Amino acid sequence: MYSLKEHRERREQFYKRMEGFWPDLYNAEYALFDYYALTKNEVEAIMNATNRIGHIYRKTARLLRRLPEETLQLLGFRAEVIPYLRISVLPEETVIARADLAYVDQEFKLIELNADTPTFIRETFDINEHIASEFHSQSPNAGAADRLALALKSAIERSFYAIRGNGNPYVVFTSHEDHIEDKETVRYLQRLSGVTAAYVPLHELRVIAEDVRLNDGSILKRGLYDSKGNRIDVLYRQTYPLEHLLEDRSPDGEEVGKLLLQLWNEGEVALINPPSAFLLQSKAVQALIWGLHEEGNRFFTEEEHGWISQHFLPTYLDEEYFLSKKQTYVQKPAFGREGDTVVIKNEEGNPIFADLQQTYVDEIPVYQQYVSLPEAIVKTVKGYETVRLLPTCFLINGEAMGIGLRAGGMITNNLSYYLPVMIEEKG
Repeated sequence: MYSLKEHRERREQFYKRMEGFWPDLYNAEYALFDYYALTKNEVEAIMNATNRIGHIYRKTARLLRRLPEETLQLLGFRAEVIPYLRISVLPEETVIARADLAYVDQEFKLIELNADTPTFIRETFDINEHIASEFHSQSPNAGAADRLALALKSAIERSFYAIRGNGNPYVVFTSHEDHIEDKETVRYLQRLSGVTAAYVPLHELRVIAEDVRLNDGSILKRGLYDSKGNRIDVLYRQTYPLEHLLEDRSPDGEEVGKLLLQLWNEGEVALINPPSAFLLQSKAVQALIWGLHEEGNRFFTEEEHGWISQHFLPTYLDEEYFLSKKQTYVQKPAFGREGDTVVIKNEEGNPIFADLQQTYVDEIPVYQQYVSLPEAIVKTVKGYETVRLLPTCFLINGEAMGIGLRAGGMITNNLSYYLPVMIEEKG
């Protein structure tokens, strides 16, 4: 029989062993001591859908780079960043991306792709395996951490080679130091990469815009430096969005974020994820893909049109389609995260549910068909709770791996639970 007291104690003891992890966030339970079982067929379907979605986005990136600046601005991209988005430095547009999915009409469909700065990484690739061992179950992510490690090491080496050609790179992983989820996600990736690297908080990074002659006659070359004066070759910015970087200024008002992009463009420092990942970050790209599909554009093959129909939701840059069809729909910012500023509207365009946080109200809005997420009952420290399930799957160097689950309400946000996922013994 279920004992709430025993459940709390087991959860506390388990997560105490997960050094540097954050089982609680914002003074509330985050990581559940429970799991949800997918069938083997469901796991295969998630991986298949994610690989197809990744293919469609990679192909669309080639088109995006050819679009005029005015069109890219309509998709939410700021004019000053567009020149950098046209540059591709790695074979894949993004090293780590995450697809958020919904199970609709027996298919997994894309809600959105976080191509630039996805989190939920340690939960999926590390904690999930410990939960599997604890509950003597089979994880769908067995061996995925090893493949992620190889991808990280490869991306760092290729990025350094592109700017220096040879030598021993000084690699720095960075994040906001006071945000435990961001910091520990980055520290996990640092350990997993297997490369010699340092962790340096964002506030300790220094941009030197021009060469400086020092008192001893030596030259301090323009570049990115840590607080000890070491010049950085590769900066891993997993949790720091490019749109935030654009706003970065030094205490004296210098636009250091834009200067950093210039340094990257001139081969003075490598960035991971590269700026090309930001090209796919805008949710308006989903509207572009859907629009090309809806008109039967020959940019996509017949097979690719089939994949879009199967795995994408109707998405537009205005509300007219849903109002004319009298359908419930979702309004979301082109650039936004964790459900922030998302609004669900009824068939007349009136809000029926909105996230409490409205940080991105100035971003270009995107409108997408509303779909209801499936429900499940989970164990929490307060007892049983009915939640809605949001499956996620990562694209690591373009390859689908690492399945996770968020469990929350009508809008999945930063207060939603992390729910470990296993494979049913049968099915």
